[in-house]
Amino acid sequence: MQGPDRFVVASFARCGHDCFARALEKRDLLDFYALGTRRGAQGVSAAHTRLQPIFGLLNYAGASLLPSRSESFRFRLFPFFDRWLKSQLRPGQHLLTSYAFANTSMQWIKKHGGLTFIDAGNIHPKEFWDLLTEEAQRWGSPYPPVSRFFSEQALETANQVDYVFAPSTFVRRSFLRRGFDEQRVFLYSYPVDLDVFRPPAQSRPSDRPLTILNTGLLCLRKGTPYLLEAFRLILKHEPRAVLRLTRVVANDVRDVLRRFADLPIEWTAPLGRADFVRRYQTSDIFVLPSIEDGFAFVVAEALACGLPVITTPNTGASDLIRNGENGEVVAIRDPEAIAVAVLKWWTKVRDGHRPEASDQLSKLSVEHFDRTVLGHLSEVGLAKGGKPLHPLVAQS
Repeated sequence: MQGPDRFVVASFARCGHDCFARALEKRDLLDFYALGTRRGAQGVSAAHTRLQPIFGLLNYAGASLLPSRSESFRFRLFPFFDRWLKSQLRPGQHLLTSYAFANTSMQWIKKHGGLTFIDAGNIHPKEFWDLLTEEAQRWGSPYPPVSRFFSEQALETANQVDYVFAPSTFVRRSFLRRGFDEQRVFLYSYPVDLDVFRPPAQSRPSDRPLTILNTGLLCLRKGTPYLLEAFRLILKHEPRAVLRLTRVVANDVRDVLRRFADLPIEWTAPLGRADFVRRYQTSDIFVLPSIEDGFAFVVAEALACGLPVITTPNTGASDLIRNGENGEVVAIRDPEAIAVAVLKWWTKVRDGHRPEASDQLSKLSVEHFDRTVLGHLSEVGLAKGGKPLHPLVAQS
């Protein structure tokens, strides 16, 4: 009897790769999950986890000692992570990783009979660079979209990978435009813990003003300037409106924020999980007008918490939005359209309307993720020899 396919999942730090590692372990297809951290992923056994905490320590030290250059410093650690990973590989394994983490390991895997996969959390690196360079020029920002070193390494990853897991139509189309065959780019969406992210149990207080929420990093890539411009327009119609933001600000948008210093913004520091969920549950409308976002977890979390979402087609999780049902998808760089959409939904929310429960939420479950990912592997002749696949294989 032929043995099972064996997979290695590799990530410099904890991220969406955890979901892939868990799905593969459930099928008894995971050789190991390699992480540059001191803690493994919940749901992945210690027997199938290999850790190298020195990378996490160096990353932390870089962030503390070189705050303005911490991102570039972290990227420079990737080749050392790659070398550590490569020393543990064995012939016949398949590798799933992401941009720039493991380029030499990918080459080794391919040379020794395995296949390579990336979880493409952003659009194709060339399109990423071009789109966000254009955005920086629009706002007069001297900062590049990402370090040139990382961009070049990410492009090398894309040029040699066998298959791409694309978490959104937005990402998938970017690879198709770059010449990838449709059969090489798998569409899926990340899961959300629906037991944690859920609508509030209490009714909305009738005296609460329009409360708009945006979470996470503020930067040009996330469309922060357009959000602020839209909020200024909204205040003309709803002067008591509140915009909630998290005080995590990228360098490329600091000067822009100063132009909006007069706006009534409710700031918060990064929150723990319980407070984070509560912030969703005590807001009215979620807005994320990203210029580039492969898959915005926060959009999925907001939907799971019962919030209508205003976003753009360049925010990958926009696949989950049905206009008029659970939010609106508006064009990028259009604060007027954002304001109109928010005010449209505010009339519904104020009257007690909640977004319609749709089948979109079922796509956020762990079970749907597992079936989709393992179904794609089965389509290309992999995931053989492990535990049986759930009979309901999701459609791409």
